[in-house]
Amino acid sequence: MATRRALHFVFKVGNRFQTVHFFRDVLGMQVLRHEEFEEGCKAACNGPYDGKWSKTMVGFGPEDDHFVAELTYNYGIGDYKLGNDFMGITLASSQAVSNARKLEWPLSKVAEGVFETEAPGGYKFYLQDRSLPQTDPVLKVTLAVTDFQKSLNYWSNLLGMKIYEQDEEKQRALLGYADNQLPDIEALMKRENQSILTPLVSLDTPGKATVQVVILADPAMAADKSDEWFATRNKPKASG
Repeated sequence: MATRRALHFVFKVGNRFQTVHFFRDVLGMQVLRHEEFEEGCKAACNGPYDGKWSKTMVGFGPEDDHFVAELTYNYGIGDYKLGNDFMGITLASSQAVSNARKLEWPLSKVAEGVFETEAPGGYKFYLQDRSLPQTDPVLKVTLAVTDFQKSLNYWSNLLGMKIYEQDEEKQRALLGYADNQLPDIEALMKRENQSILTPLVSLDTPGKATVQVVILADPAMAADKSDEWFATRNKPKASG
């Protein structure tokens, strides 16, 4: 069985150039690749939009062994309304703290040796003021949920993640990815009547191996409101 791991987190961005500046010059990530597309992704990678879009992959090292960020830009969409589910990404980098100060990027101390900053668009990042680790500096992605036990069951029992820490009183847990196969995960989700936003699909990636994708929805996170958004604006929504 092939090893599975968390690969990347997708950010929809309204200002591609300012966002790349933040990830590259403040956080210290590298631009790994950039791709342009003339129509919407069949796996809804760019959201429910059917027009021209691009994605820029940034990270502290190669995608093969680093957790990276995918910056998705839909032409003609200048901003997005943030929800309350994404709480931030934590990374260890004294260099990022130094870069933010040097560039006068807004930075606030939230704990001893930990600083909060924001990417364009309002996405929060927590910077630990310590040397870059030998492995990936990205430590964790923090998500808010409405039902702790329901989400814990979803991520651990259904998706197969390992629980490293759990605090029932504070209603939080730290999980990491485990080995699993996407077809098996998709089949399990179907048996459990879980929401599958995009069924298993293969995507060709220029210069890299073809990747398989299944897009799922945590039942204890906010529901997709994109249908309402398009209906109120009398705009067509891209199909999967």
